[in-house]
Amino acid sequence: MPGRLLYSPKDLNAAFKALLQQCGWQESRYDYWVTDDEQLIRKTMSLPAKEQKALITNAGRTPLKSHNQTDFVKDRVAIEVQFGKYAFVAYDLFVKHMAFYIGDRIDVGVEILPMKTLEQQMSSGVPWYEGEFYNVIRQGRGVPAVPLVMIGIEP
Repeated sequence: MPGRLLYSPKDLNAAFKALLQQCGWQESRYDYWVTDDEQLIRKTMSLPAKEQKALITNAGRTPLKSHNQTDFVKDRVAIEVQFGKYAFVAYDLFVKHMAFYIGDRIDVGVEILPMKTLEQQMSSGVPWYEGEFYNVIRQGRGVPAVPLVMIGIEP
């Protein structure tokens, strides 16, 4: 914005990445196979990817490759640093952390968000802690069904 010095979400993400990687945190990704048959998905969900694909193919279905990725994982903890778009927070909380938790790759998920005081000083509209905390509480107890820590960052 002309005349205002603002925080850059892209630069903040890069700074978190550099600092966390120095401490041994690394991106994690795992591949898996899906199909349109619910019962078949339930059978394959806990199997290794190669076995998933074979079981789907042997059942006469088409295996579709997919994956889950999270920003940082270390010692069974996943961290998502979210200075991006609003929709990505819900995806982090209800898909990414959940997938890694159910896949027995993590025991807890951590979501790092700007507090409203920081969001107001950022160069683009991003989600903010208080609003997303409200969204989690509104879902009720037990949702999401993964242990979760939300951290708000202030300027």
